[in-house]
Amino acid sequence: MLTHPTLDLLHKLGLHGMAKAFKDLDARPEVAGLAHGEWLALLLEHEATLRQQKRFESRARAAKLRQSASVEDVDYRAPRGLDRAQFLKLASCDWVRARHNLLITGPCGVGKSWLACALGQKACREDLSTAYHRVSRLFSALALARADGRYARTLRQIARLDLLILDDWGPETLNADQRRDLLEIIDDRHEMRSVIITSQVPVERWYEIIGDPTIADAILDRLVHNAYRIELTGESLRKKRDPAPAHART
Repeated sequence: MLTHPTLDLLHKLGLHGMAKAFKDLDARPEVAGLAHGEWLALLLEHEATLRQQKRFESRARAAKLRQSASVEDVDYRAPRGLDRAQFLKLASCDWVRARHNLLITGPCGVGKSWLACALGQKACREDLSTAYHRVSRLFSALALARADGRYARTLRQIARLDLLILDDWGPETLNADQRRDLLEIIDDRHEMRSVIITSQVPVERWYEIIGDPTIADAILDRLVHNAYRIELTGESLRKKRDPAPAHART
């Protein structure tokens, strides 16, 4: 068999997964009896797997998720009011494909950002374009973009994302520019793309954070009506993980 020319040709065609599979299978005598169709099926399966992995890695790099989290590692034992059945349903990412939103609220340290990043990582695995933004830094970036002429282009880039994660919103009241920025972002995504928002502030108080009643109505009407909600409770999980100070241990 002309192994090396075949490998060279597969690599030349960009079929690196098939090339690796061809080399591996050719070195295993137990697969010599496979029919041509079975060989081809195995080669194609390896190629598809490699391409899927590369797409995930590219999506994950672009997403810039704050936490290295995955839905398989969620701790349902922690007493924080996380509904296992609801979260597993969200982990399918069907709600992203249906262009719904997710609002995660709760006190500091109960894992809001971690859960959002876990869902973001799963979205990347599902080949959905995703980006994470800490809200305060996003507003700063948009203010800079407005000043140097990149504002419209930046908004277009955000609007194209399948899933936008806005982390740690509030409790400071938005200024006029921030209100307009948020309205632009939410309006662009309304029934077109999905958003996750995490906040220590309950949804009922988001009117206060936005500050202007008219703009608040416009934003929350688009954001809340088709949104799933996770309302976490309890003490900070970080306190439970942190070891006691040396003088407190016996």
